[in-house]
Amino acid sequence: MTDETTPDIEPQQRAEIIATTLPYLLRYDGKTIVVKYGGNAMGDGGLSEAFAEDITLLTLSGVNAVVVHGGGPQIGQMLTRLGIQSEFRDGLRVTDKATVEVVEMVLAGSINKSIVSTINAAGGRAVGLSGKDGRMVLAEPLKRTTRDPDSNIERILDLGFVGEPVEVRRDVLDVLAKQEIVPVIAPVATGLDGETYNINADTFAGAIAGALGAMRLLFLTDVDGVLDENGTLLKELTVAEARRMIAAGIISGGMVPKVETCIAALERGVEGVVILNGKTQHAVLLELFTDIGAGTLIKR
Repeated sequence: MTDETTPDIEPQQRAEIIATTLPYLLRYDGKTIVVKYGGNAMGDGGLSEAFAEDITLLTLSGVNAVVVHGGGPQIGQMLTRLGIQSEFRDGLRVTDKATVEVVEMVLAGSINKSIVSTINAAGGRAVGLSGKDGRMVLAEPLKRTTRDPDSNIERILDLGFVGEPVEVRRDVLDVLAKQEIVPVIAPVATGLDGETYNINADTFAGAIAGALGAMRLLFLTDVDGVLDENGTLLKELTVAEARRMIAAGIISGGMVPKVETCIAALERGVEGVVILNGKTQHAVLLELFTDIGAGTLIKR
């Protein structure tokens, strides 16, 4: 009796699929893959389910999968609903005490538990955490400077409770990996001063991946990857090539901080970082388990 929900694939085709996929399954068996999840894919039900299926399959294939998520749009919506005005300095949101409480509520609460529930519904085993749990991530205030165009004097920007990671303790994550449980982590951490800090999700994911010595760090974005001067997707880049492209203005705009975050993760010990489009169905599996990949791989 044939399951009507299963595509009608000939035995030869099934064998070819298995033969093509097996080397990749062996390559990543027992390795750690960190996925930074957010953006458009998070708000799309179909893409969310496909993502959960990908993470579940990775775990079943022997991969230690770790998910770090963002939630900027959802934070903005909640702040608006609560009537809390956001102040921006040089394009960066100032996070005061009231704002950081909302950030933690949204990131470590509704968003985190929604992702956990979707992965569990797909047959996986996920638990929701933030950097504060088990003092996993310790942070300090993010230091940014700006130069006054008139006086040319450089001054430090006070962004409030916006932080950057200074230490990652991996013991909690190691325990979960042994139990084949997927950690879903919100980028909120305890400061060295005991306060709560909001951390950029890309930076947070890079710190986690570096501490775990991840084989791959995947950044799910809303673009296909890094493009060359002709607008063609680049499948691979070295750090040196990426830096040359930034200096030449080929990599520009919002892609610059993304690539710089990739380079920082590589310097922390990650083997390879991939920028790929999270709006592509099963982007994670396409990148890891096929010849064609799904984005731009940046390597040391």
